[in-house]
Amino acid sequence: MSTATEAARGVAPEEILGKAYDAKLMARVWRFVRPHWKLIVAALALMPITVAFELAQPYILKVAIDDHIAAGRLEGLGTLAIIFVALVALQAGSLFVQLYVLTLLGQRSMRDLRVQLYGHVVGQRAGFFDRMPVGRLLTRMTSDVESINEMFTAGVVTLAADIIKLIAIIVMMFVLDWGLALTVFLVMPMLGIVVNYARRVMRTSFRQIRVKLAAMNSHLAEHLNGIKVVQLFTRERQSHAEFDQLSKDHRDAYLGAIQADVTLFALVEAIGVLSVAAGAWYAAGRIGSGVLTVGLVIAFIEYLNKFFIPVRDLSAKYTIMQSAMAATERIFNLLDTTEPDAPVREGPTAVVPGPAIQFDNVVFGYRSDEPVLRGVSLEVPRGQTLAVVGPTGSGKSTLIRLLTRLYEPGSGVIRLDGQDLTTMPAERVRRKVTVVSQDVFLFSGTVADNVRIGNPDASPEVIAQAIRRVGADRMLARRGATLDDEVAERGSNFSAGEKQLIAFARALARNSEVLILDEATAHVDPEAERLIEQGLAELMRDRTSLVIAHRLSTVRRADQIVVLRRGMIVERGTHDELVALGGVYARLEGTVLK
Repeated sequence: MSTATEAARGVAPEEILGKAYDAKLMARVWRFVRPHWKLIVAALALMPITVAFELAQPYILKVAIDDHIAAGRLEGLGTLAIIFVALVALQAGSLFVQLYVLTLLGQRSMRDLRVQLYGHVVGQRAGFFDRMPVGRLLTRMTSDVESINEMFTAGVVTLAADIIKLIAIIVMMFVLDWGLALTVFLVMPMLGIVVNYARRVMRTSFRQIRVKLAAMNSHLAEHLNGIKVVQLFTRERQSHAEFDQLSKDHRDAYLGAIQADVTLFALVEAIGVLSVAAGAWYAAGRIGSGVLTVGLVIAFIEYLNKFFIPVRDLSAKYTIMQSAMAATERIFNLLDTTEPDAPVREGPTAVVPGPAIQFDNVVFGYRSDEPVLRGVSLEVPRGQTLAVVGPTGSGKSTLIRLLTRLYEPGSGVIRLDGQDLTTMPAERVRRKVTVVSQDVFLFSGTVADNVRIGNPDASPEVIAQAIRRVGADRMLARRGATLDDEVAERGSNFSAGEKQLIAFARALARNSEVLILDEATAHVDPEAERLIEQGLAELMRDRTSLVIAHRLSTVRRADQIVVLRRGMIVERGTHDELVALGGVYARLEGTVLK
């Protein structure tokens, strides 16, 4: 069954198992390898040199035995010994350089692949991330890329070197004595049967390993992300028992591959012994007659041992190639899955001045059969504040996603300063609009680094002023921190209120024309809210603001309020007008708004 068929049946990408070698996939990988062609040439040039150094050793041994030791002539034997040691040293040195070049080739090629993969992912629109789990994306850019890199050092390239060596050994053995060569190779059909059987068993086992590993990783990600819930509901033992069973299943899945590997190794050893025995039987009657020499037979045995070494390693190389091809297919499937940033269409050259923000009969749904916004029309004049309120699921946050071009409306028009958003590059739109959400994300680094995110060129004075204007300087002073203090992963060393203060400073430092507050004070405790009241007013002064808020204090500050319900505007007016109306807003004031 093809991987495309498996994908169509809903099989997870981690469970799809392709070929051990796919020429089409390798052609796509070659695009990243080709720029480093000098390393490729060096690796290819070193392969036959390394093989030549290795295969010359048994022949030197034959000459030493036949021409010197058996003949009782020690003269020149020391020279041969020096040559033999030199060949061993040269083989080791050549092999070292070869592996170093292959590793360097893999690292440079995979760096290019990883960078393109990252650029592809961060260039996708929000809908892409709605469908693609973050854990899967991380796997693609880390372990899957590393699987392909391993193919360079221990997979297809070394397999090519092994093939060169095997062919050279066969040629050397037939040159030395074709009859003895035919005799020792009589057991080769048995070797082919064993290798093919082991390959099929390992393929089945490898599929099971990937299935069990995917289940184990899923359990880990889910329970580590939800560790607080696990602990609060005292599910540690159940979680441990479930993971123990998954780990056992993973171990058992490996047993098949281990058994196939061990079986292959043992049978190859046995076939090697049989091959040596066949050669000894053939040589026994011919050494005495002078047709064969002891040195030649010993050289044959050395060549035979060298012949079976790469065959014994075949199972490991097959596993590496199988993993690399599966990883390659998943990576290129991701690169082929594209939802690039919002396109820019041609619009009128002259833009008619209009409101700072305008929604004109906008209809939108994340799914075509489930509209979220139903003909929404609203305007926010320059320098004014519009508050949007409504029950959960009414479409408030969707307005923000459309205004920042994370999604495109199904119909209707959204304008910014009188210009249709679809005629503006998404990057330009997002420079004009700053969003402060309730779920503040802080990156690792310093406090100043996080404030500077929206304005990388901001001077230390600008950063300090932004911190001071929103009152975050008092927060930092209270905890004995400075702008240079480190922020832990996801800002875990700051409270929700403190993180939101930093987010306000970040927005202020960016100084965009339009400010969007997406329930930005919903998680702020009363004390922190009092601390940022002055800074929030400073932030919104003389700036167009769209506010989605649950706090009555934030809503009261708005010049106009729009009430959304089931994706439609059902009321609009000032706070006092809507309260007097006694409709949806008045009921929300006593429940949602506090």
